[in-house]
Amino acid sequence: MNRRWRPAHFLKSAALRATFLLVAWLALSCAAAKAAEEFYSVKRGDTIYSIARQYSLAPAELADRNGLSRSFHVYAGQRLIVPARSRAGPGGYPALPRAIQRAIDLAPVQPGRWKYIVVHHSGVDTGTVKGMDYYHREVRHMENGLAYDFVIGNGSGMGDGEIAVGPRWTQQLDGGHLASEAQNKIALGICLVGNFDEHRPTLREMDSLRALVQALMVRCNLTPSAVKTHQQINIIHTRCPGAKFPTQSFLASLPTPCR
Repeated sequence: MNRRWRPAHFLKSAALRATFLLVAWLALSCAAAKAAEEFYSVKRGDTIYSIARQYSLAPAELADRNGLSRSFHVYAGQRLIVPARSRAGPGGYPALPRAIQRAIDLAPVQPGRWKYIVVHHSGVDTGTVKGMDYYHREVRHMENGLAYDFVIGNGSGMGDGEIAVGPRWTQQLDGGHLASEAQNKIALGICLVGNFDEHRPTLREMDSLRALVQALMVRCNLTPSAVKTHQQINIIHTRCPGAKFPTQSFLASLPTPCR
């Protein structure tokens, strides 16, 4: 009788011990995470963007941690929880360079103007902003030159993952990257250098794209459903951004801003 009872008793005890250890580990992990966090008292003139920059955080990460609404409004005297300092953004992806985040923050964005963020590839393996601007201005006869708001390099012509900000963003001009004039008035354009029908974008390009898109979602009050590829939104069929661009996994990785 004892021989039959003891194994079951032992297994039950082992399961209880494992459960206890798991609960204890989770409690210690949570305590360590909370200990690493800081608190910040909002001052007059502060914004979620300026506070996030001070701590090298993505604005969305700071907003999510504090359960802020989609407007990301903060007020003087408000006490914010600041996650552990890191150069990584949400999900472990690199945060945007300060100069790029500043360009995003300072642009005179009109609330509700931008409805979409559209991802393109250049279709060629080497590219620079200067070269694209020349082509769009002199060959395509675009009055405002560079058709995109942002360009991300692949290491050939521009740094791998390097983000360049175009005048269409800084001056809040209509885009030139879609076949529809109406869509260009409401859609931001990001172009990654490379031909993604032949190969995948570099890891650094994808890291920069994800960080940039997240920052633009916050700045323009958009959700992941607003992020499209050129192929998904253009009124004329196009293969852009190519068969080897990881559309499904990229779109699925975008976090939904806290409401």
